[in-house]
Amino acid sequence: MNLVVLIGRLGADPELRILPDGTSVCTFSLAVDRPKADGEKDVDWIDVTAFRRQAELASEYLAKGRLVCVQGSIRERKWETEDGQKRRAHGVVANRIEFLLSGKKGVPDEVLVAEAEGV
Repeated sequence: MNLVVLIGRLGADPELRILPDGTSVCTFSLAVDRPKADGEKDVDWIDVTAFRRQAELASEYLAKGRLVCVQGSIRERKWETEDGQKRRAHGVVANRIEFLLSGKKGVPDEVLVAEAEGV
């Protein structure tokens, strides 16, 4: 089973792009706190990708500092550099995003849910 659930804050505004076939893709980086043994916290930065209507909603409603819950699966991306070195990276493809606290003064905290269709 490949299932991940993360709660964290966006490190920057999300980026929306449209693929040549018309599919909307939104990417953002999520800062997730991880407690350490000494009581302090480390932060893990997780790249998240959303598709289609979910991507459009994320782009419209999310912003730097917004607290969200992301449910999805870990995906590996592989590529080769121009000089022939093989690279790989991991990220999360979201199938559900819950928009939690806004993180901004004066902006009402609302809970919206964007679920993926057929991801």
